[in-house]
Amino acid sequence: MNNYLDVEDFVSVKDKVTAVPPEHILKDIGDVFKEGATCLAVGCYNAAGTMFRLCIDLATRSILPTVEAEGLNAKVRRDLGLRLPWLFANDLLPQALKELSSCIKEDGNDGAHAGTLKQPDAVDMLDFTVELLERIYTEPERLRLAQERRDSRRGKGK
Repeated sequence: MNNYLDVEDFVSVKDKVTAVPPEHILKDIGDVFKEGATCLAVGCYNAAGTMFRLCIDLATRSILPTVEAEGLNAKVRRDLGLRLPWLFANDLLPQALKELSSCIKEDGNDGAHAGTLKQPDAVDMLDFTVELLERIYTEPERLRLAQERRDSRRGKGK
C-alpha cells in the first residue's frame, strides 16, 4: 500500500478531539487552543489546563490599552491573575464571565506547577476559554461581517 499512498499520520485517541476553536480567532491562539483540546481528549488534564490558560493569556494581552491607564502597570500587564480583575473592573471583559474566571488563575497554576488538575477542572478551563474567545473575537467579527453584508445590500439597492 505504501507504493500507492502517502501515510501522513495514524489514527489514535488524539483524533477524538471534540472541541474546536471558536471562529475568527488569531492563528497563534487557535493553535494553542487545538493543542489544549488534544491534551484534554487524551486525558492530559494538566497540559490541557496549561494550554487553555495560555490562550486566555494571549487573548487578554491583546485587549489591553496601549496607553497608560489607572491601575494598569507592568505587573498587571504581565500577570494574568492581576490582569483579569483589572479587565473586569474596567469593563473590557463581560461581567457575565467574571464568576467563571475564578478557576483560571488557580487551575492554570495548579496544572502548570502542581500537576493536580482533573477532568472537571480542565473542562471548566475549556468552557471559560471558549466563552472568552467568542466574546473577544467571534462575536465582534460576526457583527462586522453582518454589517458589511447589510451595507453591501443597501449599496446595491441604490
